[in-house]
Amino acid sequence: MIEGYMAVMPANAWNWVAVWRRNYLAWKKIALAAVLGNLAEPMISLFALGFGLGIMIGRVEGTSYVAFLAAGMAAVSAMTSATYETIYSTFARMGGERTWEAMLCTQLTLGDIVLGELAWAGTKSLLAGTAITLVAATLGYAAWPSLLSALPIIALTGLAFASLAMIVTALAPNYDCLVFYQTLVLTPMLFLSGAVFPVSQMPGAFQQVSSLLPLAHSVDLIRSVMLGRPAESLGLHIATLCVYAVLPFFLSAALLRRRLMR
Repeated sequence: MIEGYMAVMPANAWNWVAVWRRNYLAWKKIALAAVLGNLAEPMISLFALGFGLGIMIGRVEGTSYVAFLAAGMAAVSAMTSATYETIYSTFARMGGERTWEAMLCTQLTLGDIVLGELAWAGTKSLLAGTAITLVAATLGYAAWPSLLSALPIIALTGLAFASLAMIVTALAPNYDCLVFYQTLVLTPMLFLSGAVFPVSQMPGAFQQVSSLLPLAHSVDLIRSVMLGRPAESLGLHIATLCVYAVLPFFLSAALLRRRLMR
């Protein structure tokens, strides 16, 4: 059993690059449409809620509501971009398109493929999250000098949610089941993680739940960076995101091995 599991782990530290490059070349043909599609929802939320509710709400945690929301939308954009890439595009490459089947006929292992898919999803989340931060900084709702510090956090956020979504990809029997992950997991997480309103305003039980959610840790880190504030519990936030990025990878590899061997 252990030997079979090790056989699906990455063969080395660089094979995943071939998978990443293959996905990049395919994506490059529709890059503009893909970027605009990933940006649409968080940008609409930023402008509609930020400028709409912002007029009535005023300042939140010492800053304007638009600036408060912009950091949340950067994290949400990374989450949704990585998740949708994994549960839809990766699901298609694994199943109907049979891309994985062709890759497994080469020297690539299943671990190489999964790692390459996660890296690609993280790259797309970095592009989406960076675009939101650039818009926020251009409008004066984020500090320009600190934006570079937000990029590794956005990328780590993407990897964490791509890893979680890979478990869903491994378990979902068909496309119709993927929507349950969006509605029952991602949407509640959006409202429980401080992206739209402060966690401190929620009941105590919900605050405890929020402390376990990867998006909450990402929002806290990105908001601190974008607003030029010192980050509290920096090590805890980073460690939590790393755990969400690493542990689901091994679980998804085991689940995918079982699925593909049926």
